[in-house]
Amino acid sequence: MIELKSPAEIAKMHIAGEFVASVLSELAELADVGVNLLDLEHRAREMIKDRGAESCYWDYAPSFGRGPFRNVVCLSVNDAVLHGLPHDYVLRDGDLVTADMAVGIDGWVADSAYSFIVGTPAEEDLRLIRATEVALEAAIEAARPGNRLGDISASIGDVAREFGYPVNLEFGGHGIGRTMHGEPHVSNDGRRGRGLKLRPGLTIAIEPWLARTTDKITYDPDGWTLRSADGSRTAHSEHTVAITEDGPLVLTRRKPKAAGRESEQGSSAAGH
Repeated sequence: MIELKSPAEIAKMHIAGEFVASVLSELAELADVGVNLLDLEHRAREMIKDRGAESCYWDYAPSFGRGPFRNVVCLSVNDAVLHGLPHDYVLRDGDLVTADMAVGIDGWVADSAYSFIVGTPAEEDLRLIRATEVALEAAIEAARPGNRLGDISASIGDVAREFGYPVNLEFGGHGIGRTMHGEPHVSNDGRRGRGLKLRPGLTIAIEPWLARTTDKITYDPDGWTLRSADGSRTAHSEHTVAITEDGPLVLTRRKPKAAGRESEQGSSAAGH
């Protein structure tokens, strides 16, 4: 069932969203050559505990996982793109990392993901990240009252094709509010003018993710980590967005703290 949120409820989700954004920004700042993924996981745990927030990932046990998830952040590296299980891995120069996190504060949830490069970036990795960011912004622009869900999905698919990347439709965005995952499903490709009519109060997580040369995925033995089937690098960008009378409101926009890295990646990838 789809629940429309009141402005007051959206404001509560915004509080959770700002916290998620702050954690992702800090993790991106901390991530460097020689840093262990488990150090990033532990820092995220500390921040969640200090804030009195609740991880949506801890003990999460969907049908596609292998046992309950016992971490508070997904950390996916290089060809891993979704549900990356934090493990004993020391980051190397040029690694492409995606941090993905969802928390609840006072019963309201927000979810966001951010891809970035550790150390020296490769131009093709910057371009891939840029494609997910451009697709996300195009989808957010389409998230307006009176439009259709297909307008959001088509915006993502169109950008992916413009950049020359294939699109996987097995995993996409979702409704969000009191729980992390709800209706509607937000596909990363679709047809304009089709699907659910967008109304004020709808809150969704929009999350374009791409692999450079394939739309096929494989699972790691851990049952969680999803990778590109051909080993090509991947990227993932996600925001929680509220549809309001005045248009889309991004609830998980990161503050300028991590803007140095973000701006550098964006400017390097522009024009491709």
